[in-house]
Amino acid sequence: MKQLIIYGIVGGITTLIDIVVYWLVSRFLFVPVVPSTIIAWVVAFIFAYCANRILVFHSHNAVLSEAFYFFICRVSTGILDVLIMYVFADVLKFHDVSVKIISNIIVIILNYIASKLFIFRNKGE
Repeated sequence: MKQLIIYGIVGGITTLIDIVVYWLVSRFLFVPVVPSTIIAWVVAFIFAYCANRILVFHSHNAVLSEAFYFFICRVSTGILDVLIMYVFADVLKFHDVSVKIISNIIVIILNYIASKLFIFRNKGE
């Protein structure tokens, strides 16, 4: 249970970092929306990887291997998020905010499962 709570806190901070970096880059550096979004995602990704590795899963595995799989997982669940939004909000015309909430819950669960079972699994386990 403690691990889930820390994972939730790290996720909240990651989201905050994503939003703040986006806002700073777009408003103060006058970078367009898409590049600002990418820059914010990269900064948030780096924080999320380090925080999950150290604080949540206490991993001692090879950094590059873990980082690669963490990246693949996050990109995959990001694509899933976009697909869910497209199908249920755009095509089927469900309420977009409701779909976004449900999609985020699915993504968070999948990211946690992937992190726990595959990415940050210590070799001795």
